[in-house]
Amino acid sequence: MQPYGNLEGKTALVCGASQGIGWATAKALAASGARIVMAARTAEALEQRLKELSGAGHAVWAVDLQNLQQIRDGYGSWGRGSEEVVHILVNNSGGPPAGALHAVAAEAFDAPWRQQLLAAHELMRAVLPGMKAAGYGRMINVISTSVKAPLRGLGVSNTIRAAVANWSKTLSVELAPFGITVNNVLPGATMTQRLVYIIEGKAASTGHSVENIQNEMLAEIPAGRFGSPDEVAAAIAFLASPAAAYITGINLPVDGGRTPNL
Repeated sequence: MQPYGNLEGKTALVCGASQGIGWATAKALAASGARIVMAARTAEALEQRLKELSGAGHAVWAVDLQNLQQIRDGYGSWGRGSEEVVHILVNNSGGPPAGALHAVAAEAFDAPWRQQLLAAHELMRAVLPGMKAAGYGRMINVISTSVKAPLRGLGVSNTIRAAVANWSKTLSVELAPFGITVNNVLPGATMTQRLVYIIEGKAASTGHSVENIQNEMLAEIPAGRFGSPDEVAAAIAFLASPAAAYITGINLPVDGGRTPNL
């Protein structure tokens, strides 16, 4: 029994799939019957994950999402060619470095702009013809609750993530007539390497202990705990399923109730 809906016969391209939320998403979609193309920078890490993924027929694509030409040249190189239909696109990649917005140079926006927004746009353009032809498409962007309420100390991320959210909303209107949905999943404090990096960075900059920083963060979460990548992946897998066909253009927080607004 597929836990999130039957995705047999569907292909999912999952970015950032070698760890964290991306890896959890690859597992969830594979459990629902999808063929998975796992994308990340490091071929060795992807090959190891390929051995651990349930099901058969999966593939890997080693690609640097900051390199737009590499995306264009390498799309479809995972084995079935650029003509293969990708029914599900999960845009997911690491966030920009933490820091106060007023303290960064303008150049600090360059790399995350390419990695977060322009890469997603290139991938959208690559998968769109196949989705239109199939009459089935799911584009899901893993961004941040900061699009609803900016997070302190994440100035560049707050800015870039908001741009991605509005890009997504615009696409959702344009693509709905083709049976293609475009949605954003907004993870809260999720136990990944990114969260560890943020906690350790705050501890170093404030002189407080890692434990104190963790407790301060937990105090802001009504659920009283950090989330797991699997919990975020469950939301992504639902939005990728046929059951979510009438849901498009939304921001879905998966944050234990931390976001202070609707």
